[in-house]
Amino acid sequence: MKIVVDCRYTRFDQHDGISRYTAGLVSALARLHPVTMLISDHRQLALLPALPWQRVSAPTSIREPLVAWQVNRLHPDVVFSPMQTMGSWGRKYRLLVTVHDLIYYRNRTPPRNLPTAIRLLWRLYHLSWWPQRMLLNRADGVVTVSETTRDLITQHNLTRRPVTVVFNAANPVTDAAATAARSRRAPETGRLVYMGSFMPYKNVDTLVRAVAQLPEHELHLMSRISPAERSRLTGLAPGARLVFHDGVTDREYLDVLASATALVTASRDEGFGIPLVEAMSLGIPVIVSDIPIFREIGGTAALYASPDRPTDFAAAVRRLGQPGEWARVAAQSLGEANRFTWEASASRLLRLLHETVSPPSS
Repeated sequence: MKIVVDCRYTRFDQHDGISRYTAGLVSALARLHPVTMLISDHRQLALLPALPWQRVSAPTSIREPLVAWQVNRLHPDVVFSPMQTMGSWGRKYRLLVTVHDLIYYRNRTPPRNLPTAIRLLWRLYHLSWWPQRMLLNRADGVVTVSETTRDLITQHNLTRRPVTVVFNAANPVTDAAATAARSRRAPETGRLVYMGSFMPYKNVDTLVRAVAQLPEHELHLMSRISPAERSRLTGLAPGARLVFHDGVTDREYLDVLASATALVTASRDEGFGIPLVEAMSLGIPVIVSDIPIFREIGGTAALYASPDRPTDFAAAVRRLGQPGEWARVAAQSLGEANRFTWEASASRLLRLLHETVSPPSS
């Protein structure tokens, strides 16, 4: 069976969510079966494993609807794409596509880093369900990253194809700082860490108002932020101790996270929650909004709060200060994180690829 993985959504310098999912899965899958990667820019190779690759047109190219004509030359048995928008006209292979979430049907503002034309198409795409249905039904199967999103796909009747969950995961960290974090019995600092964008649905305002009630703690905001948004958040709750990192490397992020009291997020909508797994895998408690996806990922280890109540988040932080509570939650967090590994996800994906190429006889 010849497997091709669409790696054209990989970033050049630092991963975003889909880029990390692509690199994590293709690396683990290649340890189980030979794989050929599709790229659209040689710079993507810096964040991908050393595997055979073929360059084709970019996913944002006007040639995308007919990209299968280029892929056909590789004679694959099956192609796996980490997005649902891969062109499929004229394909001569089996195709699995991925839906990460349905966030932008409820939150229409597209990611700000996209070109203007793509942002416009993004908005138009999410005005109706039919473009999604058309794309998904043209594939042979659909992958998603969580049970929560699979349930939403079913609820909205988005496809007639089988939907399989292949969980997201966090890259394993085994250095001395990570080992020390996992053995810690109490927080090393009063840091609360937020890793994520500043899109409206991320609801960072609740975190800022919560930390204003916690003078002994500071909120570390790790991602890049515009001057206007930084000024707005600073003025939101003048008593809040905010530390703006304005973008960090993976190493810098893990160093701050490993010494934290907790990772916090008040997001109203997510497709998965990689920061939760990253924190829990270090034995760092997570305090998160009480939404279905975080219940799925955080399990019994996470502390849950209403996204509309900063006082709930502040109370959860204070709870971690009770004798023995931080150590108890930290131990549970390590157990929950073990459910999400690239190895387990790659094994599930490989079984699905085999079944797609050679369906079991009835």
